[in-house]
Amino acid sequence: MAKINVAIIGVGNCASSLIQGVHFYRNVADDATIPGIRRPNLGGYHIGDIQFVAAFDIDRNKVGKDLAEAIYAPPNNTFKFCDVPATGVKVQRGMTHDGLGKYLSQIITKAPGSTANIVGILKETKTDVVISYLPVGSEAATKWYVEQILDAGCGFINCIPVFIAREAYWQERFAERGLPIIGDDIKSQVGATITHRVLTRLFQEQGVKLERTYQLNFGGNTDFYNMLERERLESKKISKTNAVISQLDYSLGPGNVYVGPSDYVPWLTDRKFCYIRMEGTTFGNVPLNLEMKLEVWDSPNSAGIVIDAIRCCKLALDRGLAGSLVAPCSIFMKSPPIQYTDDEARRKLEGFIGGTVSETLPSKKQAVKQPRPPKR
Repeated sequence: MAKINVAIIGVGNCASSLIQGVHFYRNVADDATIPGIRRPNLGGYHIGDIQFVAAFDIDRNKVGKDLAEAIYAPPNNTFKFCDVPATGVKVQRGMTHDGLGKYLSQIITKAPGSTANIVGILKETKTDVVISYLPVGSEAATKWYVEQILDAGCGFINCIPVFIAREAYWQERFAERGLPIIGDDIKSQVGATITHRVLTRLFQEQGVKLERTYQLNFGGNTDFYNMLERERLESKKISKTNAVISQLDYSLGPGNVYVGPSDYVPWLTDRKFCYIRMEGTTFGNVPLNLEMKLEVWDSPNSAGIVIDAIRCCKLALDRGLAGSLVAPCSIFMKSPPIQYTDDEARRKLEGFIGGTVSETLPSKKQAVKQPRPPKR
């Protein structure tokens, strides 16, 4: 199989963990077991087939540096589990728009110069898949980049809670160009959302009536610092809340559920603490309450998921699938176009990898299919 050329928007902690992970596992055997990866060889593409060919950021600490150096530059503060050698890929100056909020602007200085020719770079590097790691709340920046990605003819993985893959307008735009998209808002291997979803489904399947629940998260990375600006949180809260309550067949009511980030503790660095409480009623109207705490390194927790998403996006390009990829979206993302239970989503993903499931939105009947634009 060919290599998968990948470009990254936003060289923060998540990008660091992803790039470290690809290098760390690049030579593992096809039958190896890797925590957080479905399999080393997925649909014919090995982890080592992923190569990073372009990267964009606005931080003066990162722009102009080799990607291998930029991923360790402050304010990045995630766990370093691998030394990445020089890549030969220079971080290019990206577009700001609303990507730099009130709090991030206090610790990040914009690099001088104008925005790079994003479309030209994506075409020149023959990028297959673009990943967005923009900060939460970057609505305008995300949509601007999506237009560049469409013009360049690349697949797209939207790791942040700006709703693209689940919206009919953008589904149709990608379908018209013959391009796939996976989104929105990446899940973690075992994070707050997937844990809360599983527990909610357990209550549902065991007949416990969930009446009230909360999920409180705090950490010390720039994501949590950025989310101190509460106005940027609306889509994040919607994304996380819907991921949880979608596992119920009844409504809790907005006053009985709270899911979202709560605060920033600098000394935690990229560690994330999550507290979940669930109050329910069992047989005989007897109360049942559950409380739990989860502690993770936030960015490595989603890196393996993105590695699988990259390979699924490339399989879609190879197969001529366009629009939102229903199965990959449903298993990898908090806010997919269609919410399934996790078991059903896993089954559908295996069908997608094997080539027996190819559902997209809009459907093939609805989509106006055009050939994928050639790379130039």
